[in-house]
Amino acid sequence: MAIIVNIDVMLARRKMSSGELAARIGITPANLLILKTGKARAIRFSTLEAICRALDCQPGDILEYRADNH
Repeated sequence: MAIIVNIDVMLARRKMSSGELAARIGITPANLLILKTGKARAIRFSTLEAICRALDCQPGDILEYRADNH
């Protein structure tokens, strides 16, 4: 996939667990895992905003585009 999700990187930088982030933004740990592994087909702007607020970061810190080299 060309979109890379860097939530784990930001969690490590903020010394926060996935469970704590899920609780802060009001989603289940299972749904956060789907986002973290890049298996989500979409993300609501409200969820992205909540993640950025909780991790004190920008959307570009979490989502990255890498061109596929096919």
